[in-house]
Amino acid sequence: MKNILLIGLGRFGKHIAMEMNNLGHEIMAVDNNEERVNAALPFVTNAQIGDSTNSEFLESLGVDNYDVCFVTIGGNFQNSLETTSLLKELGARLVVSRAERDVQEKFLLRNGADEVVYPEKQIAKWSSIRYTADHILDYIKVDDSHAIFEVAVPNNWVGKTVSKLDIRRKYGINILAIKQRGDVDVTFSPDTALESNMTLLVIGTYKQLQRCFRI
Repeated sequence: MKNILLIGLGRFGKHIAMEMNNLGHEIMAVDNNEERVNAALPFVTNAQIGDSTNSEFLESLGVDNYDVCFVTIGGNFQNSLETTSLLKELGARLVVSRAERDVQEKFLLRNGADEVVYPEKQIAKWSSIRYTADHILDYIKVDDSHAIFEVAVPNNWVGKTVSKLDIRRKYGINILAIKQRGDVDVTFSPDTALESNMTLLVIGTYKQLQRCFRI
């Protein structure tokens, strides 16, 4: 369990609060809009109405006591930038800020953000990969070149063993786990035969995946 400071309770911030709550984290939520604060109360440990660009207000929150500080202010980049900078000046350990455009990402990183999340850009990339390929069910970016993909087992692979397919040697893709009926098996053996109701968690580049699955 971690202590989270969440600043900005628009749609994105509220979803962050809900997910963090599901994961069992302690959340202090802040917004300058009373209605948004009240709407978030079921999902957070505590909440305050306040101006995050006010250094005295931020300091009163004890920002250096939080494991992660999220800045999810939407629609007012100046406030987001000022809040990000103040958090770092006040000793925040890890500041994660939201960007809405490429240029905002650059400014946030230069002004105190340790990490930047760009929801629209990230979901656009996920959607373009997910919905233009028959086999890809989900993916998680690892770095600029590699990702972990969840892929359906092709029909011509059904009944064949992992060792017989040998996709690591042929395509440079590694199978990390096999998923079946909601259960993830990371201890499968080379002799494991693939079934039609399985999916594979594999790591590789998108180009390698295209070559392997002909997507």
